[in-house]
Amino acid sequence: METENVNTIVSKLRPIPSPVSHLCFTASQIWLRIVAAASSIAAACLMFNSRQSKVLFGTDLDARYTYNPSFKFFTIMNVVASVLSLLSLLPVFSLGRKFSNPVNYFFLFIHDLILTSLMVGGFGAASAIAQVGKYGNNHAGWMPICDNFGKFCHKVMASLILSLLSTICYLLLTVISANKAREVSD
Repeated sequence: METENVNTIVSKLRPIPSPVSHLCFTASQIWLRIVAAASSIAAACLMFNSRQSKVLFGTDLDARYTYNPSFKFFTIMNVVASVLSLLSLLPVFSLGRKFSNPVNYFFLFIHDLILTSLMVGGFGAASAIAQVGKYGNNHAGWMPICDNFGKFCHKVMASLILSLLSTICYLLLTVISANKAREVSD
């Protein structure tokens, strides 16, 4: 009986977050998700349009993102991330209300953590292949292709930069969501 009273008193003494900090949380969530979605979809569009044909030594050669599984994974992850980022705006708006369920902050954190992990994986795979495309690998006998397919390589590089921006936004969202989930659980 006594511990129930103590728990009730302690729960009443928990500091209520100020409306300004809650507004900053909501605004940062909205803007970072919009920037992440926009840069992810731009990166995917660049990859969808990254192709170049060239005649070398009398042979028609193509460079396309679909020829490499890492580039395909990278492109698909950017599309998935942009869609999920836009869809996650709905819970963010509902968490912006005064009497939203604090458990939802944890679910938002898990969502952001999973997206961050997938984006880092896609970015890492694509940047490794881009590195080989630009510099080759003499030990494996792989020649660089960017000397011959410059337009293709420039689009891939621009796509990687946009995806890195998106990945940084998701990393910031993960940190902000984790901090908010921790605040609410205390």
